[in-house]
Amino acid sequence: MKIRTVRRGGVLGVAVVVALIASALPASAAPGDGSAYAADVNVTLLNRPAVDIGPLSPSNTSGPTTNTLASIEVPGVLTTGVVTSSANLNESTGVVHSEAAVAEARLLLGNLGSIGSLKATCDATQAGNVGSTALTGVNLLGVSIPGNPAPNTTVSIPPVLSLASLTFNEQIANPDGSLTVNAVHVRLNALLGSGDLIIGSATCGPAAAPIPLASGLGLWIGLGLVVAVVVPVGLRLVRRRTAAV
Repeated sequence: MKIRTVRRGGVLGVAVVVALIASALPASAAPGDGSAYAADVNVTLLNRPAVDIGPLSPSNTSGPTTNTLASIEVPGVLTTGVVTSSANLNESTGVVHSEAAVAEARLLLGNLGSIGSLKATCDATQAGNVGSTALTGVNLLGVSIPGNPAPNTTVSIPPVLSLASLTFNEQIANPDGSLTVNAVHVRLNALLGSGDLIIGSATCGPAAAPIPLASGLGLWIGLGLVVAVVVPVGLRLVRRRTAAV
């Protein structure tokens, strides 16, 4: 009976050690996903070959986490200045932040107009996913768009002829729990051709579980428990085996 008791105590000590060591290791839970890109072109203009380019300047939480291009030039479709994207995971909080920024976007499709700068942002936290779009210098045919458009603000350009349908701050709740924010989504109508042009896209979420590393006071408490629980059990095991011999 005594030997069984000692063995049980030894098993308990091992279990405690495993649990404490696991708590001191880096978090191994799968991180939240995030991604972003500056532009994606998939259009077919009348009497022209199809254009399928992108995503351009992509980034991802699994790497590369940032990306930059000096400019984008898609003849007959789009030109830009500097574009950037980033997607990052805070491993201690589980928060995911992704964004894409584009400067000097000119919509060459039907000479629809230009946007001085645009930025799509997506944040995934423990409270949920949140997205936004910021615009400056909007100069488009026949329409007025605020600097911070409401989600899924959609207009036809120009309003009467309707060469294209533009959605600003497009927000899509994906089946996997993530959120996609497209700063500008251009859909061509029959007078120009067919297809889609997305400028500035960020996807995030859901957030990862916040599992901070055991460090500082927490690490010292863990080591103290090892000394207080495991060491005495080990000593009793050695003494009783010695006595039995």
